Amino acid sequence: MFNTNKMTVTCLDLEGVLIPEIWEGLARLSKIDDLKLTTRDIADYDDLMRLRLKICDQHKLTLREIHQVVEQMEPLDGAFEFLSWLRKRNEVIILSDTFREFVEPLLHKLQYPTVFCHSLKLDDNLRIVDYCLRQKDQKRHAVKALKGLNYHTVAVGDSYNDISMLNEADHGVFFRPTKKIIVEYPHFPVTHEFEELKTALEEINN
Repeated sequence: MFNTNKMTVTCLDLEGVLIPEIWEGLARLSKIDDLKLTTRDIADYDDLMRLRLKICDQHKLTLREIHQVVEQMEPLDGAFEFLSWLRKRNEVIILSDTFREFVEPLLHKLQYPTVFCHSLKLDDNLRIVDYCLRQKDQKRHAVKALKGLNYHTVAVGDSYNDISMLNEADHGVFFRPTKKIIVEYPHFPVTHEFEELKTALEEINN
């Protein structure tokens, strides 16, 4: 059972922790292999997004096609139950480098959790012309702000763009990371299943 004397906020990544990678799903649907690349593969987020926008422009992919992918997606097996379990124990904020326009069709399947993410700039034909960061390194800044409000912070992520968030939090935990990231950041505990993640969070919060 969680220690109720602590005012804890758990910050979760979205893609790879609660839902599948949207860009990987788009790659399968469109058969464009280069769209499979994620922050697990390219650490610099701006480099990754510029590549994605270039590919979408070349293949004339719009938000309509992306929504076709997202509407077919389901949360990862056990993710909804895990999220419900966690929300009963402390505050939960999803910190994601995805875009609100991307995930909108999927949020109802998670019962509309609080999500801090970025936004897209679209033209009249729903073609993606640019992306707008809420703030650079926003995951770390969000955790830092929560610590400034005297919350005890726990962060869970799987990719390179989660590292600064995990480092900033009082406790950071990996969930289903690649072997490469595990080797590069061996100080974070590693979990692979939601029951295992529950146990790790309970140990942290006791």
